[in-house]
Parts: sequence; C-alpha cells; structure tokens
Amino acid sequence: MMRYIIVSVVSGIIFGVLDGLINANPLAQKLYAAYKPIARTAVNMPAGFIIDVVYGFALAWLFLLIYNSLPGQSGLVKGICFAVIVWFFRVVMSAASHWMMFAIPVSAVLYTLAAGICELLILGILYGLTLKPAA
Repeated sequence: MMRYIIVSVVSGIIFGVLDGLINANPLAQKLYAAYKPIARTAVNMPAGFIIDVVYGFALAWLFLLIYNSLPGQSGLVKGICFAVIVWFFRVVMSAASHWMMFAIPVSAVLYTLAAGICELLILGILYGLTLKPAA
C-alpha cells in the first residue's frame, strides 16, 4: 500500500512537470495559438497540481486493477502496453475530437499525439517497474 501511495504521488508530480513542459514551451505556444481566443490567461497552479496527483492515483490504481490482463510477462512490457491503452483513450480520442471541432492546424494535433505518447510511456514505465498487484 505504501508503495502505491509513493508511486502515485511521484507519478502525479511527473504528470504536472511534463504537462508544464509540454504545454508551456515555445513550440507548443506557437502550435496551440489557435486556442488563444478561448484559453485561460493564467493557470491555477494549486488546482492543476491537485488534479495531476489525483490522476497519478487513478492511473496507478487502474494499472494495478488490469495488471494481470495486460500482455507481456514483465512489468516493463505491461507498463508500456498500459501507456499505449491510456494514450489512445486519453490523448488520441481527445486530439481527434479537437481536430474535428476546432480550426487547429494538423501540426498541433500531431504534437499533441507525440507529446502524449512520450508522457504516458514515462508514466507507464514507472508503473511497470514499480507496481505489482498484491498476491
């Protein structure tokens, strides 16, 4: 249980740091300029931190819940498979919806997809190397 809590908090912090790096860098700012008219002018950092830590707990719990159903023998392979699954449901579906609903460049969609898979692979590998369900 303690390992789950520690990994969840660490993954939430990683989530927050990566989100900041992914969304606040100059390339992202240029690509996401299409969102400027509807984007917030300031980010609520405490709320964002809490949300990312909650995501860390939720993803770690979900990883443990489906651990035995994930393909692969090693935790690493299971973590990578988990990352791809979450990437599809979290990033791909959202990016496709945004592309259909908003006038955004394809380059922004591709950046979102690439950044999302990198972020989730880091988290999936963390979960795969550190978490296993109790026997």
